[in-house]
Amino acid sequence: MFLSVFEIFKVGIGPSSSHTVGPMKAAARFLARLRQNPRCSEIRQLRACLYGSLAFTGKGHGSDRAVVLGFLNEIPETLDPDSVQEKIEKVNVDKALQVEGIGLISFDPACDLIFDFDSIVPGHANAMNFSALAENGSVIEEKTYYSIGGGFVVNDLELAEIQKPGDGSVLAGVPYAFKSAGEMLEMGKRSGHSIAEMKRANELTIHGPDSFDGDLDALWLVMNDSINRGMATEGRLPGGLEVKRRAKSIFDKLSNDQSNEKFAHTVMDWISVYAMAVNEENAAGGRIVTAPTNGAAGIIPAVIRYYLDFCPSADAKGIRDFLLVAGAIGGLIKHNASISGAEVGCQGEVGSASAMAAAGLAAVLGGSNEQVENAAEIALEHHLGMTCDPIGGLVQVPCIERNALGAVKAISAASLALRGDGNHFVPLDSAIKTMRETGYDMLTKYKETSQGGLAVNVTEC
Repeated sequence: MFLSVFEIFKVGIGPSSSHTVGPMKAAARFLARLRQNPRCSEIRQLRACLYGSLAFTGKGHGSDRAVVLGFLNEIPETLDPDSVQEKIEKVNVDKALQVEGIGLISFDPACDLIFDFDSIVPGHANAMNFSALAENGSVIEEKTYYSIGGGFVVNDLELAEIQKPGDGSVLAGVPYAFKSAGEMLEMGKRSGHSIAEMKRANELTIHGPDSFDGDLDALWLVMNDSINRGMATEGRLPGGLEVKRRAKSIFDKLSNDQSNEKFAHTVMDWISVYAMAVNEENAAGGRIVTAPTNGAAGIIPAVIRYYLDFCPSADAKGIRDFLLVAGAIGGLIKHNASISGAEVGCQGEVGSASAMAAAGLAAVLGGSNEQVENAAEIALEHHLGMTCDPIGGLVQVPCIERNALGAVKAISAASLALRGDGNHFVPLDSAIKTMRETGYDMLTKYKETSQGGLAVNVTEC
């Protein structure tokens, strides 16, 4: 099994990997498909229908805007967040899209973009259907896509392949194609290599050695920029809840604290403000790194920043190894369970990110492979059962604070693991399996639909 670190970590925009990044990519994929259709010159109208979790929380997550941007041939990696409003307003006024390679096509978001709350599409909670129509209303092209978490998008055939029993995706030539944490540890014992070294060897089979470290550094640069922007920006978050951005205020208080009485736990405030800064940027539609999702994007950057600011041994190589190890753990979780809040609840997002961060930190602080696996297990185990119940369908409450707590838990998990010898009672594979089963047993109203939990028990003012 092999998922590249650049599949687990992707540059995108907020507020959601599954509800914003995924639909944008799916719409762009459909557009590319249309250009290959021999009847593309006959296309006069586009329609989109969002189902399940995409319907219930799509407005709050900007799924409608993401589809429009995808139809405009925008992709998350290169989209300028400051240009979004102007592009959306133009489509709303024109009720049409100028599609490169096809021409002017009728598309009125108010009528042609449908949130279907009633239909159930088998396969995944985040389903969407796109269709291209001729002048007489007949369908020229139609395709269903699924946003399966972390910005990953698949069609029917690809989803069926993923869901087949067996080993899943295996890349020929990968020297350490571990499909479980148990296999990962066994390969480490046999080879004498660390998890970071095995992951790097896998990556170099598909990425050039000359550019690989630079590409990892570029990921961290975007992560760190999102921390710094979040700590420098005031105001209220969009969406109607009028949630006040707090990261700058907390950062200013921490930076200007001149009191003689210093508390050791103040370091937790720094960790929290790093995480909150990223997720406030995400909630505002800013540029972040999906890690492994947008809803949990603050945890790994916060723990890396903690490593840089508070650990004397920190260096650039450590950041790269951190990302490699975190990516390895994220790949295992995605392969054997899910990182989608719509599929398994917030345990799949914040829980996965916390496990990844704990493993990364344990590795760069000198942990053995067994201690690294233990750190990931501790963090994931103590997020089991966490629901996804965003108020107003927005990635704001409780999501932003959950990232802060997820980062603190990751550091605690790494520290506990490093105090031990790597032997522990619950294997990471068992925790991953339990997370998957718990998520499947969880009621749909607690899985990113805003139909249960805090979303219905807190009055919106």
